[in-house]
Amino acid sequence: MKLRMLGLAGAAALLMTASSAMAAGELHIYNWGDYTNPKLIEKFEKETGIKVTLDSYDSNETMLAKVRAGGTGYDIVVPSDYTVKIMIEDGLLAETHPNQMPNFKNMKTQFVDIYWDKGRNYSVPWQFGTTAFAVNTAKYKGDINTYAILFDTPADLKGRINMLDDENSVIHAAERYLGIPRCNADKEGLKKVNDLLNKAKPDWRTFSYDTITKMTSGDVDVTETWNGAAFRMRKQIPTVQYAYPKEGIEGWMDNVAVLKDAPNMENAKAFQNFVMDPANAALISDFAGYDNGIAGSDKFLPATFADSPEIKMPAGAPTPEFVPPCPKEVVELYNKIWTNLRK
Repeated sequence: MKLRMLGLAGAAALLMTASSAMAAGELHIYNWGDYTNPKLIEKFEKETGIKVTLDSYDSNETMLAKVRAGGTGYDIVVPSDYTVKIMIEDGLLAETHPNQMPNFKNMKTQFVDIYWDKGRNYSVPWQFGTTAFAVNTAKYKGDINTYAILFDTPADLKGRINMLDDENSVIHAAERYLGIPRCNADKEGLKKVNDLLNKAKPDWRTFSYDTITKMTSGDVDVTETWNGAAFRMRKQIPTVQYAYPKEGIEGWMDNVAVLKDAPNMENAKAFQNFVMDPANAALISDFAGYDNGIAGSDKFLPATFADSPEIKMPAGAPTPEFVPPCPKEVVELYNKIWTNLRK
């Protein structure tokens, strides 16, 4: 653009106007990898005229470290429940008041007054599910509904297990197996966790978040994973079964939140409202393979999804446990256990 002789004030005002116009058409999303339906983004762009840029991360910790460093240029992040709470307490998220948005009426009531964002002043649901493990039952015929598969591994499965490269998921699973409460600072109990993990480690093959590839390639026969990932595995290998361990199961919810320094704040709020529409929430679930927390989305999804054993928990399965962030002293102990395990 060629500036005419507007004077310094006039030129500056024009530059600011041009910059604002460009920003009004953008949205920068930072989400987990392989977790965003391209059809959802296409629909949002078509309905709003907003151009979306999508980048990905592989863990809450990776995302949080980048946000804390500042200057990311991102508007939207998708943190898990405990990370939302941390980010609110650290002043990293904008209070966008989703509870005042038109589509808030579609949110299931059990996901409104949740521990990480009571009343939903900052975040809206993206996907929710559980973390346990999946087993190829063509390779193992015994009972799979116990963490003994991971920590007292049957002979048939030794060297055929992938664990998530995730400190909390691995340690919490060990705590459940031992009957030790989560986030417990008792050093004697955590020594038992440490000993159990190091005893089991020789029976594991890998640590990886890429659980679907690990199973479908035949690299392993068991993987710690999430229920939606297990659903996607089973579509490729019908003998894959998701476990509901009797010792307990981890629940989680990923949430759409807006960074406090978001360059495109109004566009980010529009996206939060957009994903609370049942048809749009269904697009997310249809791609990612998890439930979404939005009432009415089921009618936009095939019955084979809503009624699948990975999504619809069987009778008698343990109630999912949503674990708040652990106290600092426990985190420090967890970090030591994890560092020792990953040597």
